[in-house]
Amino acid sequence: MIGSKSFARLSCRNYVKLGVWLFACLLWIAGSQVKAQDAAQTAPNASGTETADAGQDATSAPTPQQPSGGNPSPSSLKLHQLLQNVTPGEGAPPASTSSSGAPTAPGQPAATPTQQPAPPSNVPPPVMPPKGQGPSVATYTLRTRVNFVLVPVTVKDSHGAILPGLTHNDFQIYEDGVQQRITFFTEDPFPLSVAFVIDQDLPADTMKKVNEALAAFQGAFAPYDEVSVYTYATHVSQVTGFTGAQSPRLTATLQRVKSPGRYMEVPSNTGPMAEGPTINGQMVDPNVTPTHDGNFIGIIPKENYVLNDAILRAATDLSQRGRGRRKMIYVISDGKNQGSTASYKEVIRYLLTNQIAVDGTLVGDSALPVYGFLDRFHIPWQMADNLLPKYTSATGGILDAEISRNAIEASFARVAGQVRNQYTLGYYSHISVLDSRFRKIEVRVLLPNVTVVAKQGYYPTATASQ
Repeated sequence: MIGSKSFARLSCRNYVKLGVWLFACLLWIAGSQVKAQDAAQTAPNASGTETADAGQDATSAPTPQQPSGGNPSPSSLKLHQLLQNVTPGEGAPPASTSSSGAPTAPGQPAATPTQQPAPPSNVPPPVMPPKGQGPSVATYTLRTRVNFVLVPVTVKDSHGAILPGLTHNDFQIYEDGVQQRITFFTEDPFPLSVAFVIDQDLPADTMKKVNEALAAFQGAFAPYDEVSVYTYATHVSQVTGFTGAQSPRLTATLQRVKSPGRYMEVPSNTGPMAEGPTINGQMVDPNVTPTHDGNFIGIIPKENYVLNDAILRAATDLSQRGRGRRKMIYVISDGKNQGSTASYKEVIRYLLTNQIAVDGTLVGDSALPVYGFLDRFHIPWQMADNLLPKYTSATGGILDAEISRNAIEASFARVAGQVRNQYTLGYYSHISVLDSRFRKIEVRVLLPNVTVVAKQGYYPTATASQ
């Protein structure tokens, strides 16, 4: 019994000694590893790169680089990698990054930041939609800032024919004398929103020619265009709202707006037509006769041609149409204006603010070469005999002067064709939209013997465009 107890105490004592000896060995091994790691950190690395972990697969995918100045994700590091960058009592040193944003290895000098390359001196080309896929088929949306300006331009050669095939390099555009950089260019046609304005107070013979030519107006436009019809004499009337250019509704409307016109009568102070109806020798209505007690007093009704009001009414409706459409007012008139509530300056400002062009066919005596030219000069306190050329010139529109019925019919297709074959230039104005003053525009084409038709300027608006 005594011997067995002594043997048990001896065995327990041996187990304790063995455990203490094993613990001391572990402490010695751990200390040697820490010293080896400290020596590896202080010694320069000849190759400048870290050695791969023996336990890591050489064919494994590299971990993504972290952004400059950020900390690597914990899942991408192992325990021994964390311990390598730790010095007792000092903590982990900050990770240095190179100019490219990738962290550098400890002990390796940071790369010198490289100088950023200078921007190219050449100007980027303007936005040009693919040819044939422009606004006519609505394949893209142009969203712009409020200081973006669109300028439709018509270019004709020395014979008056449309000049096709130009590029943005052939154009220069100036605003208030300062050249602007063209940022948008296309030669594709826009769908048209047309306000057709008809003067119904023309002389009877001229009105007859216009009535016979109205049937050809519809064929000058494409099916995706839209047309609204207005008439005016002493007041303005909208006959129909916007409808398809090839719709039966427009056909019926053009038949309905035909008017007999104005008869050029000469007042008479003699004969049976000099007096109105009488009863017992007393005139029933003294206002219908130019005589009073047998004396001619020359009462002639005052003429009214509210051209300004008609254009303003049409422009007000056009301004509500979609921004992806080209807006034009097509006027067939002799250009006379008298009795309008709106002034010419007010109407022009509204047209240029809303990017609306006035095109038309000039008829009557104003279409005669010499007589029509003289009518453009306004005599103070008298009726404006030919105001239509001023509207077309200011807004970049096209005007034909025709007399015969066939010429009036041909002018519809000719004017619409020129509008459809316009170039469209776009640029960002260098002047703030808060400056509401008029900006003058000049478009130049770097080719000889050409005629450039564009609007003379515009008034800015704070409404965004797209």
